[in-house]
Amino acid sequence: MYNVADLRKGLKVEIDGAPWTVTEFEFCKPGKGQALYKCKLKNLITGATMDRTYRSSDKGIEKADLEEREMYYSYKEGDLYVFSDAETYEELRVSTETLGKQKYFLIEESLCKILLFNGKPVEVTLPVFIEKKVTETEPGARGDTATNVMKPAKIDNGYEFAVPLFINQGDIIKIDTRTGDYVERVSKA
Repeated sequence: MYNVADLRKGLKVEIDGAPWTVTEFEFCKPGKGQALYKCKLKNLITGATMDRTYRSSDKGIEKADLEEREMYYSYKEGDLYVFSDAETYEELRVSTETLGKQKYFLIEESLCKILLFNGKPVEVTLPVFIEKKVTETEPGARGDTATNVMKPAKIDNGYEFAVPLFINQGDIIKIDTRTGDYVERVSKA
């Protein structure tokens, strides 16, 4: 059990049998009366958000039954992605819905952190940066460098995003897995 004073950004709590994480937090002390703790919460399973205000006298915020495990991505099996534990070789299957856009950034044998709620995966954290080869993009026009002009590009699994004009097909680039955005070119084709 947490006290209201324990609330902070990133804290994971259980409300009505579901895991929630605090995404925004504000402490407010009005002129008279009790202090207020205003929180924005995000459901780790559905992605829904809600606002909730706690008073300083409120007691007993449930601690979420969460477990974080480091596992390696192994392979895709239909609509499921299989991760394996490095020590026990136990396999865990994660659905496409749980992964969301992150499915495009999975690389075999990459170490990931999987957050489990009551034994079920609810969140997968990938390495922050990955390197992928650009498989499809139009050639850039020379001399158009006055502004930050971007063009569409695709990687091997079909993910499409914007890259600068100087990126060509076959270049290896670095991608931020949190946002899905281009970071930098690693090597030329």
